[in-house]
Amino acid sequence: MRRVYLDNAATEKMLPCVKQAMLDAMDAELGNAAALHYEGWNAKKLIEEARVRVARLINAEPEEIIFTSGGTEANNTVMETFRGKRIVTSSVEHPSVLEAARARAGELVVLPVDRWGRVDAGDIEKEAKVADLVSVMLANNELGTIEPIKEYVKCCKNYNTYVHTDATQAVGKIKVDAKELGVDYLSFSAHKIGGPIGAGVLYVKNGVPYRNLMYGGKQEEGRRAGTSNILGIVGLGAAARWCWEEWSCRKWAEVTKLKNELKRRILAEVPYSSCNSPDEGCLPGILNMSFRAAEGESIQLYLDAEGICVSTGSACAAGDIKPSHVMMAARHDAEVAHSSIRLSLGLDTTKEDIERVMAVLPGIIRKLQGMSTIKVGA
Repeated sequence: MRRVYLDNAATEKMLPCVKQAMLDAMDAELGNAAALHYEGWNAKKLIEEARVRVARLINAEPEEIIFTSGGTEANNTVMETFRGKRIVTSSVEHPSVLEAARARAGELVVLPVDRWGRVDAGDIEKEAKVADLVSVMLANNELGTIEPIKEYVKCCKNYNTYVHTDATQAVGKIKVDAKELGVDYLSFSAHKIGGPIGAGVLYVKNGVPYRNLMYGGKQEEGRRAGTSNILGIVGLGAAARWCWEEWSCRKWAEVTKLKNELKRRILAEVPYSSCNSPDEGCLPGILNMSFRAAEGESIQLYLDAEGICVSTGSACAAGDIKPSHVMMAARHDAEVAHSSIRLSLGLDTTKEDIERVMAVLPGIIRKLQGMSTIKVGA
């Protein structure tokens, strides 16, 4: 039985061109990219080619791109840059922003959100007056909500406040233009755009403050110590090239049709179901649903037994029995939070996959509701 993979927000399947690029690099005569010999120069060349491709994808300058081990390191680097400063962020950020800010901020302000996970621009305007950094994600990893970052940046620039956005879920799915957004820092991970796990990007606008997270060698122009992950960077560059040349945002727009069909059918065919993702201003592939009197982890396990892969929220919080901090911040309802699952579609999701989900999901929900102490319909 073909498994149905609906957890692309956690990790997308590696693109064939990425795998081939990494295999080719493995067969090449490569050394340490910091070494001054033929093999080192070959490695350095591949890294710089990848840097150009990544910069092109988000409309940045190549020298503004720093390669990291992933979005978590990139986010931590930004927070380290503002250690001891006044940092403003939102209550629905990824833990790599929230926890990093808690560990480093001299003063931390966590802004509330509406039921869809959006921050009020008025709150940004108020806090930007006295903040050193405002960090709000471009698109939410659990709800799919797209934040109006350009509007937030406008508020911040009135007070010369720096802005960071975690664009991990957005790059490759919607247009992400660093210059148009006006942000000072932007981060994302390779494995969210069909690249390898273990590689990421931090965009640092020319001229803004920067502090190293790690010290040692002079890699990345002295901004990120450690031997370069050549294969990971090559894979990231290949994924960025594919996203650019194949106009991946247009391809993802087609996924929205399948997502909307799945949402329509769930609401029509599964009693006491509700949608937590917004109708407008939402990523094309993310659909967050709640089912009254059915526990999210149980739904996930029953679906997995049927060959269907979904999640109950951020993969980084897997194993945590507490309700999702994103759902609690947006809905303030532990029952809704505990009964939610995230179905994140990908470019290879098909109509047949949707049919497969709907062939088993209603029965799973009915079974779990029948076992629950919560009375549905009451």
